[in-house]
Order: sequence, then C-alpha cells, then structure tokens
Amino acid sequence: MKQKTFAKIAGLVLSAALLFSAVGCGGKGKTQDKDWETLGYQWADTQKPIVKEKGLVEYEILAQKNSLTPDYNTLKVFQDLYDKTNVDIHWKNITESAYAERKTLILSDKDNWPDAIYHAGFTNAEVARYSRRGTILPISDYLEYMPNFSAILERRPDIRAAITSFDGKIYSLPRIDEMGLTANPNLLFINKNWLNALIDNGDISFLTHADVADGLQLNLQQMSEILTLFKDKDMNGNGKDDEIPLSFVFNHWQGNQTDLYGAFGVPDNPDHLTIINDKVVCTATDKKFQSATNFLADWVKREIVPKSVFENSQDAFLASGKGIEKLGAFYWWESETVVSNPANYILLNPLKGMNGEQVLGVSNYPEISTGGVVLMSTCPNPEVLLTYFDRHFDPVESAQLNYGPIGVVYEEERDANGKLVQKPTPEGMTADEFRLQNAPMGIMCLTKYEWDNYVNMEPRAQLRLERLEKYANPYNPDNVQRIPTLSYSLEEINVLAQYETNVRSYIMQNLMKWLLNGGVNDADFAAFGTKLNEIGLQKVLECYQSAFGRYLENQS
Repeated sequence: MKQKTFAKIAGLVLSAALLFSAVGCGGKGKTQDKDWETLGYQWADTQKPIVKEKGLVEYEILAQKNSLTPDYNTLKVFQDLYDKTNVDIHWKNITESAYAERKTLILSDKDNWPDAIYHAGFTNAEVARYSRRGTILPISDYLEYMPNFSAILERRPDIRAAITSFDGKIYSLPRIDEMGLTANPNLLFINKNWLNALIDNGDISFLTHADVADGLQLNLQQMSEILTLFKDKDMNGNGKDDEIPLSFVFNHWQGNQTDLYGAFGVPDNPDHLTIINDKVVCTATDKKFQSATNFLADWVKREIVPKSVFENSQDAFLASGKGIEKLGAFYWWESETVVSNPANYILLNPLKGMNGEQVLGVSNYPEISTGGVVLMSTCPNPEVLLTYFDRHFDPVESAQLNYGPIGVVYEEERDANGKLVQKPTPEGMTADEFRLQNAPMGIMCLTKYEWDNYVNMEPRAQLRLERLEKYANPYNPDNVQRIPTLSYSLEEINVLAQYETNVRSYIMQNLMKWLLNGGVNDADFAAFGTKLNEIGLQKVLECYQSAFGRYLENQS
C-alpha cells in the first residue's frame, strides 16, 4: 500500500514537472510546501477536503473489528468521510480474537506493516516498548496539522496529561466519551410485585405499599429479611424453587457486587484500588472490607446469593432475567436490559449499613482511553493521515463514528438547540445491535462540552444518567476519586509487569474463596495483608502514586 501511495504522488509530481523526491522518504515523511501545494493539501479549514481530489493519496489501516460490525470498507460513516476528505482508506479488517493472537507478530513484520492500526488497544507498556524501538510515530510532533485535536488538548489539560507518555510525547490517539456514567456502573433494582406480595401477606412489617417506589431506602438487615423471603417463597408462582433473590456479575466492570461494600464504608470497585484524599489505596486490605466480605459470604451460605452468581458471565446474567421472572433484585445500569418486564422493578437507594454508613465506590473504568490509533514509523506523509484522523475529533463526526451516520441513526434535522437527535431503534433490534451495525466506535471525543452543545445522548444513556444523578451521585464521597488514565515510566512499567498481575490474582482468588466458603477470620485476613505486601502490593501502589503525581503536574 505504501508503494502504491508513493507511486500516485510521484505520478502527480512528474505530470506537474516538479521535483518530488522528498515525499515518503522515511523519517517523518514531511515534504516541502510546494509539494503540498501540488496535492492541494490543507489542514486549517476542517470544512474543506484534505487533498484537492480523490485518488491522490491512499492508506492501508489494520482495523480490529467487532464481529457484529460490517466490513469497515462498507460503513457509511467511513464512505462519507472519504467524500469529505478525499483521503482514501483501505481498511484491513481483523477480528478481535485474531488481533490479540497476532498483534506481536504483526508488529514484528516491518515489511508488511500497515500505515496505521485502528482500535490498536496498546497498553502503556506497549506504547513505551514500541516508541523506544521506533515502531510507532510520536503523534505529538504533528499537532499543528490537527486543529480539532489540538483545540481539545488546549481546552482540557487533563486529557493531555492522561494521554502523554513518560517521555512527554503522545503516541496514540484516544477515545473520549464523557457521559458521566462509568464512575458508578451499578444501580440496585428490586421486584416491586414481589415486595407488595410480601406486604399483602404480612410477611414484612417495616414497609407499606406507599413505600414501594423508586428511591426506596432499606438497610442491610431489612434487605436480608426480604431476600430470605424471596428465596423461601414461590414468588413467581410456578411451583419451582427457581427464584434468584439477588444477582450480579462478580467483579465485572458493570453490575458487580462492590456497592454492597459501601454499606460498610468501603468505597470499593472491581480493581480494589482507588484514590482517597489523593492517596492511592488498596480497599481489600481495609478491616471494613473483611466485615463486608463476611456479611456477603453469609448471604451466599444462606443461598440468597446463589453460588452460581460467581460463575456468571455477562451473557448468562442477562439471560437469567428473561422469560419467567426469577430475579428478586439485581445490580445493573437499567432494568430494561436485564428483565423482560422492567416496569415490575423499582430502584433502591444504596443499602444503608447497620452503623448508618452509605457510600459508593467509583469505578476506574476510563472515560479517556488511550491506544485507539497508532501510526507506524513507515507511514508515508503522516501529516495527511493525521489530518484525516483529526476529522474524527469534530463533534458531529465523533457522534456518527460512535453511533452511526446522520440519516440512518441520527435525524437529518437537528433539534431547537442545534443538537443531533437519534432516531428510534428499529423494531426487533437492541440499541447495541443497531449501534454496532453502523459505527466503528473508535477514536473520537464527546466530552461534556460536546454533549451539552452538539449531540443529544441516546435515550438509554439519558435514562442511565437521570437515574445515577438521583440514586448514585449523592452517595459518592467527596474525598474519593477514580484512578485516571495514567502514563508510567519504563521503570514503573517493569515493576507493574513484575508484580501487578500476581497482586490482582491473589486478591481475586482469596475474595472468591472467602465468599464461597463462609468468610475469613481475623488471623487469615491479617496473613492475607502480609502476603500481599510480600508479593509486591506496596511497590504497585508506589508506581500508581508516582504516575498520579505526574498526572497532576501535567495539568498545571
């Protein structure tokens, strides 16, 4: 593909009787101004084509693609971008599983490198490794050709800090989606019909029918009593012992068990790492974590949380809510995705502990994701390709690349505020299916600013946000924050590579064991903390703390 690119440019130059020997000659691929003039290349006006006509430049991009998404070469959003930019992209699709297996091989085969990788999924360690080897280009050397992206970095120094590597350069383009949803990916739902039946039968005395509404407040003891009744009685009336009193997806990024720990004052998340008063801490070493674990283990022992919950995949969890009602209560973002009859479920406030504690943890699931696109060092004329990618950071283009094109997913006409409005999801399709069929969901930028000024959220996201604002956000402690997207030094990367996986695995193994086997005593919990330090927990925390310190400095 690169040879083809060079050939087209060379042919153009010869026909124009210009000396064009500098184009694509290695290094950064920069050329003289007269060469750009011949191409008609421009980057300053984002409403004009990047080169004056089609057929002058083309690039080959390896694209890691979801199995439900069509060939990128056929996606309307990319075809529309071609018409707007005149930059011809040949997408080389590869499945997610194949890419994961072949990534190292692809990167080692320099003779067959693509010009760029889309959905690259580079970790901090890979960015450090491949930038030092000269495999990938420092994108920050070309920011002058990226007015949309540069404006974002100027407006948001925290985004710049999050995507800047240890050497002060930017090597990958990010995906930024700031809906304000991911910090609290759990909401607690309960079956209102089952609650009302318990009230009718006189099984519970602390609730009336008037209480059974969104925002219902229960403490741990009350919830325990309700879940026990859900288990012991044939709540769905089918004559089978098939009720699932409480369900979740263990340690999943969404719909997990960690909010239960908030009733013990532990701001937990699936990483069991968070920032409290600007200090990175491990929640799993807190004595309150032990108490919460023992409480949940008792629920497991009493089968009000079935042991099968800990084997749940997301798909298995979602399937369990369909058809005959089996779920008494569950954690997820919305009931509409989980159960066949969402109107039968109400939202609870976070459960209150017996000492009145009622906090939530914040997820570390990022709203700023690095590793979205990398350019290979052999890419010819990277200015042109990066100008093309810069168009992805226009708010209207970002929306279409994330959800689908205007006229298909978005209405042709905007609302009274000039914002894009999504069409209803076609009958027989889920919102996720509709999205995956029309959008690559790659690099883009939709911060709060873009959502406020250019794009309406999809109805599902709006519903999530409204619910989170009512039933989650008020319980986020002021002194707790998520671990942001961080960049690490080579030394820190090596330390994390040596210790972090073992630390995380050890926490997971022990937590699973305790929950399935009745809890953990004081002596074993103390030994657990000692062992964590022996296998490198403090070293891991020190790396996070140092990287977080640099993150704060880079914003100033």
